Amino acid sequence: MSDLPQLVCASANPDKVAEIAQLLDGVVELLPRPAEVPDVVEDADTLVGNARLKAVAIVEATGLPAVADDTGLEVDALGGAPGVYTARYAGEGCSYADNRHKMLAELDGVEDRSAAFKTVALVRWPDGRELAIEGVCPGSIATAERGDGGFGYDAIFVPTEGGGATFSELDADAKNAISHRGRAFRGLLAALSSPQA
Repeated sequence: MSDLPQLVCASANPDKVAEIAQLLDGVVELLPRPAEVPDVVEDADTLVGNARLKAVAIVEATGLPAVADDTGLEVDALGGAPGVYTARYAGEGCSYADNRHKMLAELDGVEDRSAAFKTVALVRWPDGRELAIEGVCPGSIATAERGDGGFGYDAIFVPTEGGGATFSELDADAKNAISHRGRAFRGLLAALSSPQA
């Protein structure tokens, strides 16, 4: 039995769960989302709102503290889109590849390709207390897919601090060191470790 504090992971996305588990390893015992919990309708208009919807659903289902996150890619040339619609940019039920192809098509011939990934990491306790931290990774959208690691938009997102590589071209440790999710979860861990938490 672990002495680490336990948090139930609200995400059902195995790629995100693996990344979150790596970021929280040794500090928090991450419990899997119960299979019987139905998918949460993410209809909030902010990242923190969607993260809250997911965390509340897990707390209500398990009676345990939950950790949730929501991520948005904001592209300047698209007026900040896709934002909260990042995961379903190409439509409901779309694949990662569908989203990347739509993004590349929308930006075809566009010079300003600046963008930022944002993640809100949120812990919710059964008593209603909440802690939310935002992590931001500035960068740009590549003109073509590069690399075979990662998931989502990683093959077309070039972080400012990545030396010109896409997230897909970086190994997991290098990506987590600069990524939006890495920053959000490190901030969350720092806040959880502080005496007031």
